[in-house]
Amino acid sequence: MNREEIKRLLPHREPMLLVDEMEKDEAGTAHAKYRVRGDEFFLQGHFPGNPVVPGVILCEMMAQACAVLVGTEAAGKTPMYTGLDKVKFRHPVRPGDTVEITASLERRMGNFFFAKAEARVEGQMCVQGHLSFALVEG
Repeated sequence: MNREEIKRLLPHREPMLLVDEMEKDEAGTAHAKYRVRGDEFFLQGHFPGNPVVPGVILCEMMAQACAVLVGTEAAGKTPMYTGLDKVKFRHPVRPGDTVEITASLERRMGNFFFAKAEARVEGQMCVQGHLSFALVEG
């Protein structure tokens, strides 16, 4: 999926749409990418002269990648994240990096979903953790 196709699933729009492309493989694993351009709003003050993507933004990238796990069921709904657990930050992400995200669904209870995700740059682990979210109407 490209950005326009992603917008059919996610309610996020620029500047908060933080995935450039994503897909789901036969095993049900989501794969997404985001290229850090360097002009993003979150880099302007984090940190002057030494820009680093904030951890909360990396978590949001992983969260958005999870949308492909529920597919068209997410269309027209708002994913509200209900938890982050066991999140570990391993390596900084900087302008020019391409963040590669993988996510898989661990379980579901009604409209609540539980997933694990990780983000890497050039094969190096940057962040990993477990996320939970609910699909809310409207």
